[in-house]
Amino acid sequence: MAEPLRIAYSPCPNDTFVFHAWAHGLVPGADAPEVLFADIDVTNGLAERGELDVLKISYGALPWVLDEYTLLPCGGALGRGCGPLVLTRPGASGDLSGKTVAVPSERSTAYLLFRLWAADAVPGGLGEIVVLPFHEIMPAVRDGRVDAGLVIHEARFTYQQYGLEKLADMGEAWERTTGLPIPLGAIVARRSLGAARLREIADTIRDSVRAAWEDPQASRDYVLAHSQEMDPAVADQHIGLYVNEFTADLGEAGYAAVRGLLTRAAAEGLVPPVGPDALAFP
Repeated sequence: MAEPLRIAYSPCPNDTFVFHAWAHGLVPGADAPEVLFADIDVTNGLAERGELDVLKISYGALPWVLDEYTLLPCGGALGRGCGPLVLTRPGASGDLSGKTVAVPSERSTAYLLFRLWAADAVPGGLGEIVVLPFHEIMPAVRDGRVDAGLVIHEARFTYQQYGLEKLADMGEAWERTTGLPIPLGAIVARRSLGAARLREIADTIRDSVRAAWEDPQASRDYVLAHSQEMDPAVADQHIGLYVNEFTADLGEAGYAAVRGLLTRAAAEGLVPPVGPDALAFP
C-alpha cells in the first residue's frame, strides 16, 4: 500500500472547510492524507525546504519554490474585498514613514501587497519590519510594541475588539489599480509526483471543495475545533469570504491575478522573476 500523501495547511476555517472531506477519507477513490497544521509562515518554510508533498503557502512565497513544486489550479484563496489590512491605534499618525510595522511573514502575499502599497503611500519609507505570528499582531499594536500591524484572515472581523483602527485596506488598493481579484494563498504539490498524480490531486481537492459546499455542516466540528476558539459566526464569515469560485478553479482571472502580483513584485525587487511557463499546470 502506498504511503499517504503528506500535506500541510493552516487551522483557519477556510482551509479546514476545504480539506475536511479529503482529510477524513470522504472523497471517493482518494486515500486520506497525513495532515500537518501549521501557520502560513511555517508552511512557506516547509515548501522552501521541499519537506512535504502538498502545501498551502502564500503566493508571495511561490517564486522561491517553483523549481520543486507546481501551482495547483484549485484549493487556494483568492477573492475580492478580502485583502489584508493595516491597523493602528486610535489617534495614531496616518503616516507610516520610519514607523515599526508588524507583519505575518516577509514571504507572504500580504507583505507583497503591503510593500506595493507603501511604495506610493509612504514616501518617507518604512521603518523596522517585525515578523510575528498573525494572532500576535493585534495585541502588539494595541499594547504599543509596534506602530502598526498588517493583519490577515479573521482579523478583518475582529480588530475593533482590540480597540484598533483601519489605516488602509491592501485589497482595495490592489483591486482599484488592477481590477483583478486578490491572490492570497496557493496550493502547491511536488512536481516529482508526476503529471497524472498531480491531476488526481487537483481533482481530489475539487471534490473536497464540492463536498464542503454540498453539506456545510459536515465539516462544522472540524472547523471549530481548529479555529482557535473563534466565534462560530466569525468562522462562517471567514469561510464565506475566502472560499469561492476561485477555490474550485483559478480560471483566467485567477491566473492573471497571480501573474500580475508576481510581475509587479519582481519589478520592485521583492521576489525573483517568474518565467512565462512557470505557473503552467501539467
